[in-house]
Amino acid sequence: MRLSVALAAGLLALAQPANAQTFKSSAGELKVETVAGGLSHPWALAFLPDGRMLVTERPGRMRIVEAGGKLSAPLQGVPKVVASGQGGLLDVVLDRGFAQNKTIYFCYAEPVSGGARTAMARATLVDVKPGDGKLDDVKVIFHQEGPPSSGNHFGCRIAQSADNNLFLTMGEHFTHRDDAQKLGNHIGKIVRVRPDGSVPDGNPFAGRNDAKPEIWSYGHRNSQGAAIHPATGKLWEHEHGAKGGDEVNIPQAGKNYGWPVISHGVNYDGSPVGSGKAEMPGMEQPVKTWVPSIAPSGMAFYTGDLFPAWKGSLFVGALAGQMLVRLTLDGERVAGEERLLQGIRERIRDVRIGPDGAIYLATDNSAGRILRVSLAK
Repeated sequence: MRLSVALAAGLLALAQPANAQTFKSSAGELKVETVAGGLSHPWALAFLPDGRMLVTERPGRMRIVEAGGKLSAPLQGVPKVVASGQGGLLDVVLDRGFAQNKTIYFCYAEPVSGGARTAMARATLVDVKPGDGKLDDVKVIFHQEGPPSSGNHFGCRIAQSADNNLFLTMGEHFTHRDDAQKLGNHIGKIVRVRPDGSVPDGNPFAGRNDAKPEIWSYGHRNSQGAAIHPATGKLWEHEHGAKGGDEVNIPQAGKNYGWPVISHGVNYDGSPVGSGKAEMPGMEQPVKTWVPSIAPSGMAFYTGDLFPAWKGSLFVGALAGQMLVRLTLDGERVAGEERLLQGIRERIRDVRIGPDGAIYLATDNSAGRILRVSLAK
């Protein structure tokens, strides 16, 4: 992607070289710089057309990262969130037509009687100038239906496909795992909706009385990574296993991904999951598993020019693993894995590719940072 001189300069101005760390990789020595600090559990970031970033903080704030790493005041208009356990303000993405319509989508743990549920909203980003900004015309376009969560497994990654439809991942709330196999709720499902929240043509369960029409696929545990493949246009997602059994899937319409009947891992107490089997007829197999778990979060296909040898790779952040994982792909097969930034001692929550070709990461802790990964030379 070609950048204007002003945009390139603005992106470089975001990084603070004094905080740089270096790590070895197959592409050469990597440099990791702090773009912004002072964030409380940042969960997602999204690049604005001028190179600045929207960043969500799990306690319920959305900010803009300005040049030099300066953080805006929290944007007005963010709905009330349940910032408890794993819940809070989670993913944010720009609409494909953002340059014209200023529309963003975000998801969060929405308060309901008895706990919280995953919700997705759209809004217009207005008055964007240094130190100021707000969300206008906020509309919740999707509410998860099913038993509420007490604070766990919200999923909550958003991906928009070329037809403008939105995929939203959702967890099974940990204590309601069996509902992931039931089509009458949204627990442990991936849904597909239009930008206004209506059901698009081609959804596999539309028109059935025993199923929610928004459902795209089911049998998911807790998916915190989603991205559209840049060449095929297909959705890819990853999800947490329990003790082992993290998965990367390419969810197909109407297919069952097995949780909690089959798993490549075991329960936290060491007991078998469901059937105790890793495979059963009628249930899909992942294209990649991790045993032991790395706790994957955030994912992005590499489409930039800064790392030519890594074009087409899939990058995945790791929370428990505290690293960045690069998966090499052969079509829809994962052909290899490279573990990067080992020793960074940061929980990697989100991964995005910047317009400058660098890899940007959000680190999940009470003193969270946005990091920029580039070549040291």
